[in-house]
Order: sequence, then C-alpha cells, then structure tokens
Amino acid sequence: MNEIDAPNDSAGTASPVMIAVVRSGGVAGIRRRWEVEPLHPDVDVWITLIERCPWSDPKETSPGADRYVWSIRARIAREERERELAESELTGAWRELVDAVRGAAATAPDAPTSLE
Repeated sequence: MNEIDAPNDSAGTASPVMIAVVRSGGVAGIRRRWEVEPLHPDVDVWITLIERCPWSDPKETSPGADRYVWSIRARIAREERERELAESELTGAWRELVDAVRGAAATAPDAPTSLE
C-alpha cells in the first residue's frame, strides 16, 4: 500500500483512527480501495474492531492462483498496523473489520471507493 498521510476531520484536527483496505488479485487483477477515518463519536467502536484482529498470527504461505489478496492498514493515534491476508484468511474479526470499512466507505458522502 502507499504511504497514508494523517487524515483530517471537519474541524481540521487529525482523526485518531484510520483504516484502509485494498483488495487486489482475482481473475481480472483489479484493485479496489476503501478507507474510513471515523470521527470521535464512533472512534471506540473502530478501535475495538481493529484490536480484535489477530495482527501477529502466522501468515498463510500462498494465497492460491486467481484469489483475492487483502491488504489492511490501520492507525490508532501514532501506532500503525499492517497485514496482508489471503482470501481464505479473511474470516472472523478480519471479515468484520473489512466489511465495516467497506460499508462505511460506501455510505460516506464523499465515498472514495474508486478502482486503483
């Protein structure tokens, strides 16, 4: 993933939480990106979603041919976490986090869910 600059909320202060998800691969090899920068009323919910994910679990060795690969990057304050998952690993807490990010990005007024 590309370096992500500190996001700003409507008051001009940096959002304490940012999550970006990139899905790549598949038969067509198309990349999709979703990002969420929640404002303060919702920050605790997002932090819980991030912290429930097993960031340090061993990684699957091979995602398989023509399968999606999910790159997930999360920032809480100044701490950043990053993980790449094979489609088969996108279960449990990972699936909840990715689904929440995709859903929030789709309903955002300026929803940047463009193809990369």
